[in-house]
Amino acid sequence: MAGIGFKLNRVYRHRSLGMHLYGFAYSALVTVAPVFVVIGAVVVSQIILHFETLDYSSRELFADSMLYIFIFALLCTSPLNAVLSKYLSDIIYDEKYEDIIPCFHFGMFVTVILGAAIGIPFCLHEHFVGGVPVYYVFTGYCGFTALILVFYTMLYLSITKNYVRISLFFAIGMAVTVLTVLLWSLFHFPFRMKTTYALLLALTVGFALIAALEIALVKSFFRKNSGNWKPVLGHLKKYWRMILINSLYTLGLYVHNFVFWTTDLRNVLVKSFVTCMPYDMATCLAMFTNISATIIFIVNIELHFRDRYRHYFEAVIGGRRHDIVNARSRMFRQLSAELMTLIRLQFIISSAIFLLCMILLPTIGFGGLTMKIYPCLCVGYFALFLMYSEILFLYYFNDENGALLTASVFFLVTLLGSFASSRLPEIWYGLGVVLGSVSGYSVAYFRLRWINRHIDREVFCKGTLIPRGEGKMPSPLVYSKKFSADGDNESKSNGKLKAKGEC
Repeated sequence: MAGIGFKLNRVYRHRSLGMHLYGFAYSALVTVAPVFVVIGAVVVSQIILHFETLDYSSRELFADSMLYIFIFALLCTSPLNAVLSKYLSDIIYDEKYEDIIPCFHFGMFVTVILGAAIGIPFCLHEHFVGGVPVYYVFTGYCGFTALILVFYTMLYLSITKNYVRISLFFAIGMAVTVLTVLLWSLFHFPFRMKTTYALLLALTVGFALIAALEIALVKSFFRKNSGNWKPVLGHLKKYWRMILINSLYTLGLYVHNFVFWTTDLRNVLVKSFVTCMPYDMATCLAMFTNISATIIFIVNIELHFRDRYRHYFEAVIGGRRHDIVNARSRMFRQLSAELMTLIRLQFIISSAIFLLCMILLPTIGFGGLTMKIYPCLCVGYFALFLMYSEILFLYYFNDENGALLTASVFFLVTLLGSFASSRLPEIWYGLGVVLGSVSGYSVAYFRLRWINRHIDREVFCKGTLIPRGEGKMPSPLVYSKKFSADGDNESKSNGKLKAKGEC
């Protein structure tokens, strides 16, 4: 995110209200804009196609298909994201740019294979058991694979600091989706395809276009290819904790939904898609209520904490002890200040959005069970985004154990809490997310406190004076002294005779 920081520093240097609003808009553009672009394209396409006039089963089949495509595409790309980001940072630091494309191809192959292992059995079940036409199933799988490539390639574009390009590609892809839908609505008689399939096909075309544009941009930036992909395996082995951290965190985002998909509230469509629409809709509303935390966190980190962090390690490299202690104190004071600022601002924003949702949403059709579940989930996602901010702070200090402990506690407590809350009254259905997020936040908070007390040991005492290696152990003999027959002394160091008389 360094590219965002440089841009925001230039923007906020002017210290005017207009430039501050521009900086906030820029942060939103490079973080959450793609999500809203996709949602906007789907809504506009449904209006064009008069989606509300279709039968219930057709609308639900499309909605469930898109829900599964997005959830499982994120789950498939999450395991390798963090560890490959670490690997790319290392090879860029070493200026081995020719190793980026092999890493890109290797990660893409593994991710697509993982997606196929999940998607193909489901698609076969959807067709042979659910009776969904093969062309619909195949198009859905193509959209799923295209979205996997979109999410995966975004990692490499973030390295090139092309955050705006990502949003631009999403805008282009979704514009093509809307255009495809518009053309089909004008000339749908020759094509003779169902409306829901036309919308699914248009979205698949849009996702494929976004993926193609992203891949082309990556290839244009990194033209050399060393073909050396084996070091990636060593990195995966060395930083296996990062694979678990990202996987557990992403699973924790959806595991409570999976739990409620097993309750009596579930809805089963074509014997394949299992959902709990009231709970899933409340989850979506809670996420969007608190999504501004991502923007606030990035702005504050890029503008304030990164400088404190850099000053501390510059003092470690070449400063006096007094400078190191002062820089460390300022860094952790800034970290605490950023967390408190994030909590205060997000609380105000979430409270305002929550109030508006409770007043306005019932007037446009949202009500009943969804609005009963929404308040508890809103609190849970408030704590969840704060917890993720702390995980990123732990990454700053290379504390993989602390981040893994946080993600594990979050996942397990959310899973067990969701099973328990599913037996409570409806208003407490989201309690599992609340308990899991608060537990993860608490673990990360106390871990950061522990890092504050032990950072000197972590920074200064983890290096090695002698490089590690495999082979025959050298002799433990450092120095020996013995006298020869004529009275002269002989010295031996490490098994090698020294000249006579040498001490």
